[in-house]
Amino acid sequence: MTTNNFIITDEQRDYSLLGLEVNPFPYSPVPSDNPQVYCGQSHVASAVSDTVSTVLSTGKSKHLVITGKYGNGKSHTLKYARSLVRDRDDVLVGYVAQPGEGFLDIYHEFMYDIGFDRVQELAYEFLAHVTRERTDANPMGAHMMQSLIDDGEVLLSEIVPQAVQMLSDVTKFADYARAIIHMVYEDTNLYAWQWLTAEGIRYEQRKEMEIHSALDDDTMGVRAFTALKNMILELGYTGAFVFVDEFESVARLSPKNEQATLNSLRHLMDQNSSGLSMMFGCAPEVWQDVMSEYHAFSERIGREVSLRPMTEENLEELVDAYLDLATDKSVELSDVFENDSLQLILQSSQGNVRQALSICSYTLDNAAKHGRSCVDEEVIREVVS
Repeated sequence: MTTNNFIITDEQRDYSLLGLEVNPFPYSPVPSDNPQVYCGQSHVASAVSDTVSTVLSTGKSKHLVITGKYGNGKSHTLKYARSLVRDRDDVLVGYVAQPGEGFLDIYHEFMYDIGFDRVQELAYEFLAHVTRERTDANPMGAHMMQSLIDDGEVLLSEIVPQAVQMLSDVTKFADYARAIIHMVYEDTNLYAWQWLTAEGIRYEQRKEMEIHSALDDDTMGVRAFTALKNMILELGYTGAFVFVDEFESVARLSPKNEQATLNSLRHLMDQNSSGLSMMFGCAPEVWQDVMSEYHAFSERIGREVSLRPMTEENLEELVDAYLDLATDKSVELSDVFENDSLQLILQSSQGNVRQALSICSYTLDNAAKHGRSCVDEEVIREVVS
């Protein structure tokens, strides 16, 4: 006789004895794209705030690297910063999960994070800008411009040549200008998007848009990124923010490719003294190597700030913030976690944010499963042992 010990159910766990409606802690603590909670260390929050605020207030470029061991909150910090900056109307913001094989991959991921619709919107914004400059019409924004074109009040055949010329003057990159403007044509916008994202298109497709070059190496990627930034500055934006995560993966590249990637980033920073902010998340040991071996790049980064293992106070703030997500009612930290229980979680996780959140998640489930009204050391030891 075979006994099946698997019991699978979609029945919700009951956390009411703990004073909670749900378990707010993630089982696999990978930060979401828009984190609801950020209880990072104040010196890191201050460094990020200062970097962003400087760019927004002065327009001058400023860069930052955030170091910290695996699970200490680099990705969480970058994504939280991105979610705050992205709410603004005067910036372009992109997140790069990891640098890939070189700068062209960074550029590609940045463009994909911005997305087709947003780039098309920028194309319409530029047409509106040209229309205001060169005609009596006064379209304010992309949607109004699109309506004028759809209604036949502005003819693309009249405005496009002027737009391509004006954007070429702004970007110093005629092929880029043509690709952006082709984002408004239904029959070529996908080709334009593929070219703009460095995916590569056939010669015949480029010829249809009168684009003569291929966007297929790091040098062209730097040129395209600079063109994009100069275009948005022309449109009145403050600048572009680039968040590059897992930067330590450049150490896995061949020495030649690593140097080429860092040189391309250096050239990008050198060519964009205004309107650009790059923030990197990097393992500390790799950043130390970069600083010692690639001075020309590391000197362009204004500041390094390090995420340290959590203190008990950090953990209390973090857990308290997550508990607030679990109920509409007021709940105290001490109502859910008994005295000294968080200290045990801190010791078991060694101050690592990712591990601490995972332990909290499983201990809440364990407490609910056994009908406990709070999490005590016994419950935690069952999880971490």
